[in-house]
Amino acid sequence: MLARAPRGAMLPSSRPGPPLKRFVLICVGGAAGTGARYLVASGMLRWLGPAFPFGTLSVNVTGSFLLGVIMELGLSYGAISPDLRVILATGVMGGFTTYSSFNYETVGYVQRGSWALGIGYLAATVCGCLAAGILGLVAARWIAGA
Repeated sequence: MLARAPRGAMLPSSRPGPPLKRFVLICVGGAAGTGARYLVASGMLRWLGPAFPFGTLSVNVTGSFLLGVIMELGLSYGAISPDLRVILATGVMGGFTTYSSFNYETVGYVQRGSWALGIGYLAATVCGCLAAGILGLVAARWIAGA
């Protein structure tokens, strides 16, 4: 069982690494996240077709869950070092999730007069990502044994 760390506490061994090294690792993580987003989105397109942006929805909901796990384990339990947390959260998850695509697709529905699809996509994304984020926190607490 992992002990819960006080909010904002930094463990003695958790001082941030050299800024340039962190920057490069965040960039590498971003590239990995972007590649993963491409694979998931293109896979969903092949599997479910182009009628609805299931790929973007999938990466945003999955990313919300994973970010919840990463942040809860890192900040609340100290189970992920600050360096790894910033690489995973800012780099990998930043490259994986995509608000700009979500916005573009939603605006496209509205411009084409497909208000029901646009509102449905908006609701599915907001509710799905919120629920996934909460489940991520719960999963992290379960992983930590709390």
